[in-house]
Amino acid sequence: MLSPRTTPTRDVVGLDGLWRFALGTRTGATPWASRLVPPLEVPVPASYNDLFVDPEIRDHVGTVWYQRDVRVPRGWTGERLVLRFGSVTHAAQVYVDDQLVAEHTGGYTPFEADLTGIVEPGAAFRLTVGVDNRLTNVTIPPGTVTTGPDGRERQSYLHDFYNYAGIARPVRLYSTPTTYIEDVTVVTGRDGAAGTVDYLVGTAGAHAEAVAVRVRAVDEAGRTVAEGEGPEGVLRVEDVTLWQPGAAYLYDLVVELAVDGETFDSYTQPFGVRTVEVRGSDFLINGEPFYFTGFGKHEDTPVRGKGHDDAYLVHDFQLMQWTGANSFRTSHYPYAEEVLDFADRHGIVVIDETAAVGLNLGVQGGLTGVPPTPTFAPENFGGTTRDVHAQHLRELIERDKNHPSVVMWCLANEPASNEDGAREYFEPLVELARKLDPTRPLTYAAVMFATPQNDQIGDLFDVLSINRYYGWYLFTGDLATAEGYLEQDLRGWVQRFGKPVMMSEYGADTQPGLHSVWDAPWSEEYQGDFLATYHRVFDRIPEFVGEHVWNFADFQTSPGIHRVDGNKKGVFTRDRKPKSAAFALRRRWRGLDGRKPGQAAAG
Repeated sequence: MLSPRTTPTRDVVGLDGLWRFALGTRTGATPWASRLVPPLEVPVPASYNDLFVDPEIRDHVGTVWYQRDVRVPRGWTGERLVLRFGSVTHAAQVYVDDQLVAEHTGGYTPFEADLTGIVEPGAAFRLTVGVDNRLTNVTIPPGTVTTGPDGRERQSYLHDFYNYAGIARPVRLYSTPTTYIEDVTVVTGRDGAAGTVDYLVGTAGAHAEAVAVRVRAVDEAGRTVAEGEGPEGVLRVEDVTLWQPGAAYLYDLVVELAVDGETFDSYTQPFGVRTVEVRGSDFLINGEPFYFTGFGKHEDTPVRGKGHDDAYLVHDFQLMQWTGANSFRTSHYPYAEEVLDFADRHGIVVIDETAAVGLNLGVQGGLTGVPPTPTFAPENFGGTTRDVHAQHLRELIERDKNHPSVVMWCLANEPASNEDGAREYFEPLVELARKLDPTRPLTYAAVMFATPQNDQIGDLFDVLSINRYYGWYLFTGDLATAEGYLEQDLRGWVQRFGKPVMMSEYGADTQPGLHSVWDAPWSEEYQGDFLATYHRVFDRIPEFVGEHVWNFADFQTSPGIHRVDGNKKGVFTRDRKPKSAAFALRRRWRGLDGRKPGQAAAG
């Protein structure tokens, strides 16, 4: 699915701003049929949960309704008209006046509605969106909805971040010609000093078979450096400038449809020439070993929740680069397209993750003391859930396949890979991912319960990403013991699977301003000592390829006794103030510069 762009043949109108808003419990049976009441207003994009002081809105489980009036530009006569949502968390019904035009389930990937013939250029229409935040055993991520004695629905879930909901990413109305470029796929390679660009163009519309396809690669100076014809082919870019971590360089692939030599549709797809490969115990970008430094992150900010915000986007990248981070994981869902576009332009490496977090009933058992039921049993996360997971994977790869910043797909966070049924669940998903994109390595983030001895799926993947909290959840305050267990654990993964290993999560909750001369958990000193302990272990393991601290910044979680105003493992506070650990990471990472610690010392 192509991202909307203004081109010589296409126009885009943003529909962000203030929309009318109402809870589903406070509207009639057909809220799309008239103007919403009461007259609350919400910003788009944003989550709605933290905007109001009414607890019924924050705690609402079920459908809420968004509405606004839209006028179609009068100059769009004779064009194809498309409505696109960057995401709606977690399920959407979209009405134009009284007509249902789109439905979508999955809160972190885009969807569209073709409005051609439904709305008219120059005319206005009422746009109403039903947003359902409920999570069940057949959603990704999963959850459970129960009904209390008072008749209200209550939501529980297995992931440790707040279930923000709403229209969290931009909404756009755009036009294309009636015969149009439907899709573009770009796969790059290297041949000596030249770059190779395999392209595939999909076309659609009434006359799609009759149009000629022309493509040309354009460098950052605006020079055409390669040209081709036909819906698929290979371009050769001589003396190519590579896209590299920390040194982004983007070309444009200009795709045109022509009839009798006249351009009918035009679309520009940015791309970077780079290669990614796992070889032995190395992760290679452009044939050179790459060592990941950075964070697991969240789309989480005060008031906005998971709403995309360009100011936070810029500031977060500035803070990451200040620390010396070269990468991040989109934990635990695909981030907004704007985030990946920014990473493309600024040379930040991305591990792109599906929203499959919480596929582990053992975690719930560990927190509650209630014996867990088998995670992959049919009544829990069996075949239907896997089918939904597969659709999320398709939508993720379809959306993000052309981003040079994306170097690896992460299929799940902390699944019960130690349980029976895990292999039957994941093997078809791995096969699907490799079919959809054979160019990028695959990983998953292993939970504490999964060990080198009992993990059932590690051999299916290219890189082993390990989440560990020795010294925090285990051996709390005893970093000497934690260090020994961590090293034994990581060496076990290397010995059994013989693959590159990275730490995808490690960290300790830290209350900013709390200090101690002892190893006192929650103090800023303990967070720094915790990270230093892990870094000593990483530096002793030759097969180690990266470290992603959990977390970049403090983030909101569901209320409960396990969290006080959210998860505090950030090296920055939720409003982006640095804790002491941020300065320690800066000293370490700026000396590594994308190399393994041993390589950095030798250099």
